[in-house]
Amino acid sequence: MENKKRVIVGLSGGVDSSVAAYLLKEQGFEVIGLFMKNWHDDSVTISDECPWLDDSNDAMLVADKLGIPFQTVDLSEEYKERIVDYMFKEYESGRTPNPDVLCNREIKFDVFMKIAWDLGADFVATGHYCRKTSFDKNGETIHQLLAGVDDNKDQSYFLCQLSQAQLAKSLFPIGELTKPEVRDIATKLDLVTADKKDSQGLCFIGKVRLPDFLQQQLKPREGVIVEIPSTYADYEISNPSFDSKELELAYLSRKADYNVTDGKVVGKHQGAHFYTKGQRKGLAVGGTVEPLFVIDTDVNENVIYTGQGKTHPGLYKSALFISNDDLHWVREDLALSKGETMTVLARIRYRQPLEKATLYRVESGLYIEFSNPQSAIAEGQFAAWYLNDELIGSGVIS
Repeated sequence: MENKKRVIVGLSGGVDSSVAAYLLKEQGFEVIGLFMKNWHDDSVTISDECPWLDDSNDAMLVADKLGIPFQTVDLSEEYKERIVDYMFKEYESGRTPNPDVLCNREIKFDVFMKIAWDLGADFVATGHYCRKTSFDKNGETIHQLLAGVDDNKDQSYFLCQLSQAQLAKSLFPIGELTKPEVRDIATKLDLVTADKKDSQGLCFIGKVRLPDFLQQQLKPREGVIVEIPSTYADYEISNPSFDSKELELAYLSRKADYNVTDGKVVGKHQGAHFYTKGQRKGLAVGGTVEPLFVIDTDVNENVIYTGQGKTHPGLYKSALFISNDDLHWVREDLALSKGETMTVLARIRYRQPLEKATLYRVESGLYIEFSNPQSAIAEGQFAAWYLNDELIGSGVIS
């Protein structure tokens, strides 16, 4: 009898990974369930609920029900170094990190993968809503990362930093299913996770909200909230002319240069590094006709710049830049060379509908120019670009 392929599935204690494990077993793999414990600093979890214990317990019950071996691995040290420390550094420098994208690149498909190899695995699998296909090109196998079939749940964006080597060893068993179908399977199998709510928030702190978590770590610093009028002079310049496309793109993607004197002080805040572009909640400033949105933060001067209403010109930009260091091609064979362009669909955050855009490769990196201006392009977040439903590259917005 031939040896079955061994696959290690990351059981998170949620319904998606539970059903992923079941499907792999049905497909004839030898399946082992592994729960990753990423966090156990009790000073920041809400005292009366210890989510990772509940989750690991649920994962164990699922493994038991499916009749697969199960173990827990503690990755909290790697997690702290690679994810938590990075997050604080990013927030302190006034950027908006995406810990979930990083968690996949650094933890689930790196540290976790290495553990899987030590256990003799051929593949690792997760409960992500995305698909993988492969084809041959000039004698090489090329792996494609495709959006999940369920438009509401497509999670390809979170995997936008994966490499060909990581994709080669990955399986996404539920990518062909919709969320209701996944819940349906779990209900029929009577899995304890069948009706469990989707986890919100960071992939490690369980039920702690990010602002609360940040506030415990970053020192409060009082500063002013400034409202910039939509008539601000810089918005009025229609189309200046440029000697080259690259100069035009540099102009379109530039960071605004506001001063306190450009608007009026409308309130106080406890630290600019707690706020992100496009944010509306948590400003606690009343008395404006339309709600205020954060249009920029200055962490050095500790000032938050805001504008009224979600159509405020300060929220919109039609281009962004990604430096060479932060540029990643899932499809290395499609990578652009200097001077080349490509028409793509792109998004600047999870769950944003895909938008028409053009990539421009320059010496120092890559510009993305959108057909329609985009609201709240936040530095530190990931932009990802697609050809049809295939994610081919991504990068950190600079």
